[in-house]
Amino acid sequence: MIWVPLLVVLAQSPEATSLLGRPLVSASVTNPVLLENYEKAKKAYEAEPERADNLIWLGRRLGYLGRFQEAITVFSRGIELEPANPRFYRHRGHRYLTTRQIDKAIADFRRAADLTRGQADEIEPDGQPNRLNKPLSTLQFNIWYHLGLAYYLKGDFGAARKAYLECMKRSRANDDSLVASSDWLYMTLRRMGRNAEAARLLEPIHEKMDIIENASYWNRLLMYKGLRTPESVLAAEGADDLTIATQGYGVGNWYLYNGQQEKAGAIFEKVVGGKQWAAFGYLAAEAELGRKKPQ
Repeated sequence: MIWVPLLVVLAQSPEATSLLGRPLVSASVTNPVLLENYEKAKKAYEAEPERADNLIWLGRRLGYLGRFQEAITVFSRGIELEPANPRFYRHRGHRYLTTRQIDKAIADFRRAADLTRGQADEIEPDGQPNRLNKPLSTLQFNIWYHLGLAYYLKGDFGAARKAYLECMKRSRANDDSLVASSDWLYMTLRRMGRNAEAARLLEPIHEKMDIIENASYWNRLLMYKGLRTPESVLAAEGADDLTIATQGYGVGNWYLYNGQQEKAGAIFEKVVGGKQWAAFGYLAAEAELGRKKPQ
């Protein structure tokens, strides 16, 4: 039997260091569904430790518990067993992003993209199902989406644009995928000064889209289009920490695009003052603030 040693995570032990040099500690998870799902994944893995699906689900369930370093260990073991399986690189790359190892994430996503080139795409099962229990994204969508984000965080907006254009090719199946890829591509284009191209990207975005899980990205796009105010997006009623991190980053960008640097900085500081440090909006706000720090 091949066994992946799971790390012993001490209470309050940092999972990563932020792009601003701060230790990042995962909160304790008490959600019974997440804990039960992890136990099921662990038992399945223990029964068949060389099966790819068992390794992937164990790694994903560890990630949902905030045990990101353990998840990386599991996905790395999967790569040792099946080095040509793009799913392991896709999921490990995601957790490299979470733990601020951006160069390693780029390498993994590029490898995953190479391995899926010319292949039929496949639906990616949800680890945390939406309200309809309907998976909306695909393996190749997620590879290009996360690769684009990694380049965006590095400030390599040319490479981010190329990745998001590939992602857009895989975003036509539903409105959720369209708004997710359009949002990050729009922000990328604005950073490149390609404002006319960014404006064209907003043309299919409207207020009657069928959005199931990506309402934050949708609201950001509606704001960029002038159909929402930044104040309404930032103060969304009943918003949880994740939504605040996601929508807050978009509002900060809106201020940047409109020449209000101080307001943008204040919003980014508000985002990184929250607890949802695994959120992409939080990570992007860190990157913005980090670029402003004296070197």
